[in-house]
Amino acid sequence: MRITVLAHLEREGSSQRDEVIGQVAAALRRKGHQVSILGVHASLSKLLSGLRRRRPDLIFNLLETCGRKELGAAGLAGILTLLGIPSTGGGPGEIYIQQDKALAQKLLAFEKLRYPNFMVFTPDADLETGGKLRFPLFVKPLHMEASINVNGNSLVRNAQDLLRRIRQLHADVNDAVLVEEYIEGREIYAGIVGNHDPLVLPPVEMDCFRLCNGAPHIVDAAAKWQENSKRYKGTHPAVAQLPDELCARLQKVALEAYRALRVRDYGRVDLRLAEDGAIYVIEVTASCYLEKSSEFVTAAAAAGLDYVSLINKIAELAVERQERLVHSASR
Repeated sequence: MRITVLAHLEREGSSQRDEVIGQVAAALRRKGHQVSILGVHASLSKLLSGLRRRRPDLIFNLLETCGRKELGAAGLAGILTLLGIPSTGGGPGEIYIQQDKALAQKLLAFEKLRYPNFMVFTPDADLETGGKLRFPLFVKPLHMEASINVNGNSLVRNAQDLLRRIRQLHADVNDAVLVEEYIEGREIYAGIVGNHDPLVLPPVEMDCFRLCNGAPHIVDAAAKWQENSKRYKGTHPAVAQLPDELCARLQKVALEAYRALRVRDYGRVDLRLAEDGAIYVIEVTASCYLEKSSEFVTAAAAAGLDYVSLINKIAELAVERQERLVHSASR
């Protein structure tokens, strides 16, 4: 196939790209596909002209934002849908639901899945509740992913610190703020690949026990991205060592959350295993990060899927999904 890997540029004209872009492109080429990379910053016209020139059979979508706002992924998916070009990952509706964490939790509630009680504070002072809250609380942007603006101040233990953190986030990211009860426990990630018959990958646990001074087990922005930080060096993902029964329960909850939020092709469900054994869904990330050292790729390897096989499986799933739609429409 002709496959275009759609990727984000930090600024117009930049040549710097996330290493995952080259990794995905190389994996697709290994299977004989004709692969091009289209880097886009904030220009819709360049996106459209680039796709017209390339005429891809499939778009491997690594573009998490589009336009001059941080939250353009749903709009981008809508454009690709209107263009009629098959692409990996969710459509506009699915992405919108997954980006609005409060809306996602309401769907989880309908499916009777546990999640932390929460409140949403909007910049214009509207308030939305999802259960009674008890300190300590965890405070983060409602829509942002990848632990953006999550740091040591995100865990608050009194009302004064809570209000201070809400005001700070409103000023910094111009987003509504999600306030959740903090669930003490083990951080577990469950990757899933597939649509009609999804494969739940072996759970991966984020080992936070090397964090010093009794620091809370939180994977913040520093732990994810700042390689020279103590937080990064103090956390380590590895395939979870779990009893079979517990592993099966975690995978079942993850699959139910994946289906509830209509994730397509692949995604990751972040769970907390509380000290009393309860399993909470913290977040569902569709089209999760595919860099070779990521938790998702680690889990795939444990399931016997090497990197080349994983990336090409995702491409195949997107094509199969599109073929089913065409077949259904022609009946």
